[in-house]
Amino acid sequence: MIEPFTLPFMARALAEIGLLALVCGPVSVFVFARRLSFVSDAITHTVFPGVVIGFVAGGLQGLFVGALVAGVVTAAVLTVMTRGGRVSDDAATAVVLTAMFSLGVVLVSRRTSYTADLTSFLFGRLLTVTPRQLAETAVLAVVVLVALLIGARALLFRTFDPAGAAAAGFRVAWLDLWLNIVVALVVVAAVRAVGTILVVALLIVPAAAARMVTDRLAVMAVIGTVLIGFAGYAGLLASWTASLHYGVALTSASSVVLLLVAAYLLLIPVRLLRDRRRPAPPATERNSAHELVG
Repeated sequence: MIEPFTLPFMARALAEIGLLALVCGPVSVFVFARRLSFVSDAITHTVFPGVVIGFVAGGLQGLFVGALVAGVVTAAVLTVMTRGGRVSDDAATAVVLTAMFSLGVVLVSRRTSYTADLTSFLFGRLLTVTPRQLAETAVLAVVVLVALLIGARALLFRTFDPAGAAAAGFRVAWLDLWLNIVVALVVVAAVRAVGTILVVALLIVPAAAARMVTDRLAVMAVIGTVLIGFAGYAGLLASWTASLHYGVALTSASSVVLLLVAAYLLLIPVRLLRDRRRPAPPATERNSAHELVG
């Protein structure tokens, strides 16, 4: 249970997952509450051209800066395009996603290792995380947590009552930009190590699974963080055991994703049981609802 993580590369992979759990747990709650799953997926894919340009310009050292610039630009463009409802959120997200990801594919296809580079971006290289990557993830984790701590109250107000938030003097567009940038920073912190598929899973599945257990956002954030940490540990252990003892090639990132999805599926009966145990609404409320339907 512990021996595999005495190896440096396994220890670094587990530390990377632990850092991502600290930020993805809380951020996934906002993604879930704001229904930003598609936006998160778009930001995850739109950092691709930034990664390619950063690599071409500065080699491996340029990946971080390239991804960071692309993520922040995407967050700003999405906020501007959807401001005021001039363009629907789905349409704007789809346009930005397809345009940026296609640009990344065009850029990377000019390289001889096109297939390998694209596969690495999609599925990540969790077991090759370097100390430098860990340090960069730690810095971004601190920035994200501080940003959430400062803006949590305003972001929650905007999430559940955007009109009320605007009436109270909050600038809704700036709050949207704030949250989009936070999501972009999480993507930048994670995408090189774990790939786009696991990033999307980390931003969506934890809060969705935690919602089966509780309705309180703070508790959802804690449960989501614990789920990511457990799935990360168990996924790495399963990948190690399958590869070393059974000769089965099982990628670590996909193992983590499958365990997160399994946790979500296992918690569905808990949600159904909670709904059954909830007391029925008073008769007056049922009659009023019946009259409205009728």
